[in-house]
Amino acid sequence: MSDKWTTANIPDQHGRVAVVTGANTGLGYETAKALAEHGASVVLAVRNAEKGEQAAARMTGDVTVQALDLTSLDSVRTAAAALRSRFDRIDLLINNAGVMYTPKQTTRDGFEMQFGTNHLGHFALTGLLLDLMLPVPGSRVVTVSSTGHRIRAAIHFDDPQWERSYSRVGAYGQSKLANLMFTYELQRRLAAHGTTVAVAAHPGLSGTELARNTPAALRLPLTWLAPLITQTPAMGALPTLRAATDPAALGGQYYGPGGRNEVMGHPRLVTSSPESYEAAVQQRLWALSEDLTGVTFPVGPVGRSEQNSRHVDSRSAGADGRR
Repeated sequence: MSDKWTTANIPDQHGRVAVVTGANTGLGYETAKALAEHGASVVLAVRNAEKGEQAAARMTGDVTVQALDLTSLDSVRTAAAALRSRFDRIDLLINNAGVMYTPKQTTRDGFEMQFGTNHLGHFALTGLLLDLMLPVPGSRVVTVSSTGHRIRAAIHFDDPQWERSYSRVGAYGQSKLANLMFTYELQRRLAAHGTTVAVAAHPGLSGTELARNTPAALRLPLTWLAPLITQTPAMGALPTLRAATDPAALGGQYYGPGGRNEVMGHPRLVTSSPESYEAAVQQRLWALSEDLTGVTFPVGPVGRSEQNSRHVDSRSAGADGRR
């Protein structure tokens, strides 16, 4: 398989329904645009419906908009109900939207903003839509993480909302680590069904609006270095698109840029941090997420004896996606 995977490698997507969160700008926009151009019926699930309509107007193909505010569980439930009324199947759910390095603040439900938006909102949305995916062969849940999951990598079970002290970088790292742990535990649960799979991706360093809250001490150096160390949103979206559409992709895999330090380049299989693969922590995070969101999934946990045989991740697959 070529190391230069591009949108030209995306198979025909006609007949498939794809829901992409945060799709009015940046990586989500490029992801949705490419899927629509290859024939998918694409839903832009966005916080600002007006901006979503403007983005849809710039795309070619069957593109519609669904209002979704991941900082509100009420909005997540309303959006899920609307999608369920419109579609009897979903082939691709791409959990792309996110916030980064925000000042200390909370979602409408009182969750730390980055953990609540990046992880809990997507956890709830996935759980509320998953039964529309389980009967669909080849359906996938793709969740976008970040190399930031390695920074101060831990799930702070003693203070998941960072109420005692707050680090915007640490909180972001927790949320992106949670994205990966969610993917791996979800794949373990999905394996018994044999249809839907869960895959993760990260964009490397891409020039998007996500970094607008970067701490001041880092902002100036990054401004000077950005042209040398960042890639376009279109390139940054390729790992997500490969995770979503490559026929060779396996559940539990993780895609990122193939260049040095996974900063730039065409997408390939990569490996996440050792902490992200800790099954006991994944399961503890899952239980916490269910408790906080009130959302349970139509797929249950597997027994410990089944975990090793049912969990596939990028550590056990070659760089070209083959076992």
